[in-house]
Amino acid sequence: MNVFDSLIGQEQAVAEMKHAAIDAAKLSMGERGDAMTHAWLITGPPGSGRSTLALAFAASLVCSNGGCGECIDCRNVTAGLHPDVEHIVPEGINYKVEATRNLIERASLLPTRSPWHVIVVEDVDRFRIDAASTLLKTLEEPPPQTVWLLCAPTVDDVFPTIRSRCRHVMLTSPTLPAIAAQLTSRFGIDPAMAAFAARTAQGHIGRARAIATDEGVRLRRKQTLDIPTSLRSVSSCFELANNIVTSANADADSIVDPLDESDDQDIRTAFGEGAEGKGLKTVERQMKSALKDLDDRAKSRRRRVLMDQYDRVLLDLTGYYRDVLVVQSGASVDLVNEEFREAITRVASVDDEAATLRRIGAITEARDQIVANVNPLNAFESLFVSLRDPRLTAIVG
Repeated sequence: MNVFDSLIGQEQAVAEMKHAAIDAAKLSMGERGDAMTHAWLITGPPGSGRSTLALAFAASLVCSNGGCGECIDCRNVTAGLHPDVEHIVPEGINYKVEATRNLIERASLLPTRSPWHVIVVEDVDRFRIDAASTLLKTLEEPPPQTVWLLCAPTVDDVFPTIRSRCRHVMLTSPTLPAIAAQLTSRFGIDPAMAAFAARTAQGHIGRARAIATDEGVRLRRKQTLDIPTSLRSVSSCFELANNIVTSANADADSIVDPLDESDDQDIRTAFGEGAEGKGLKTVERQMKSALKDLDDRAKSRRRRVLMDQYDRVLLDLTGYYRDVLVVQSGASVDLVNEEFREAITRVASVDDEAATLRRIGAITEARDQIVANVNPLNAFESLFVSLRDPRLTAIVG
């Protein structure tokens, strides 16, 4: 087992990162290691494995066995608990200058138990010019034991001044057969289910695995894809939007709450809560500070999980209307949602390609609104009203 094993179809990138990890170990012992550098830019489309590669590389840097995938360091990186690996995501639509400055200050800290202090930054394309300028300073004069792993969809999305300071690693979308093959070989998924999951996940590896292994995920997907033909009145738009947000929050609670409770208990245990003796007040202050930091991380984690739930719905709806567009255009290509062909054909019959493109645009706008901290319920309500076509009611019953 190795931390890079979950990457699909990215052999060149994985080979480069493994070589860099080997040279990083050499550098930490005072030897020469030209394959390693202090800043990396990892780009690739959604589902290609940007975050997976970044965290795998981070684990290989802090693991004494080069990313074995089994030791406590590797497991802690995966769980987001390693003290020398930070995983940063924007809390709003853009990174804020103050938050970036705080990050830069932390970047100067020495690692606590590993040779490297690794900082994984998601969506680096969301740095505005002021925050990007702050980040640029530390990339130009990096602390010797700090490694930056910046992630973005494409290199063109990143400020030239930042990308010029990084070594670029580009990922591509894995093929559907490659995704299906890994689901079968690594997780024992039935080949037919693996092929179905790869197709319906639209090339997104993590989503494909969830579809293949979780009946609840498949049920929620069906409920989402029933939405276009269920928007029969304005009131139904509001009801379905409420269902989506309620379900997303429930799913987030089931994922995040156990992690939060475990992390809280780990910190209290580490600081010896309930112990007696000298220096207790100092320890209590340190514990309160650690718990506050944990609370901030927990809020960020819950937001990420919620965004993942909303993205799931929006991705499925985008795929649905993509299929509508395929039918309207008469293109000889496979549908993502083949099992919904009958409903998709009915939807395609009541409007033209321009209207379908507007609906796809409305889905994109809804995501942008949610990222920008618009109330998700309001965003979905507005979206579903935009998607509704009164003429469809007469056809679907």
